[in-house]
Amino acid sequence: MSDVRDLLIRGSEKVIGHYRLLLASAKSESERQLYRSRIEREQRLLDELLGGFPDRYAA
Repeated sequence: MSDVRDLLIRGSEKVIGHYRLLLASAKSESERQLYRSRIEREQRLLDELLGGFPDRYAA
């Protein structure tokens, strides 16, 4: 089960990284807000996977 959890953690970290790239190149405020909200949602999911310890994920 740990392998699946590790895979999900790595996947979430990758997704957050991609959204950060998209956020950096966003052309409008609505686009930036969309990516920020998706990053926040993915970060909450990642925090749950990490057992509520967000310190493990270094931004």
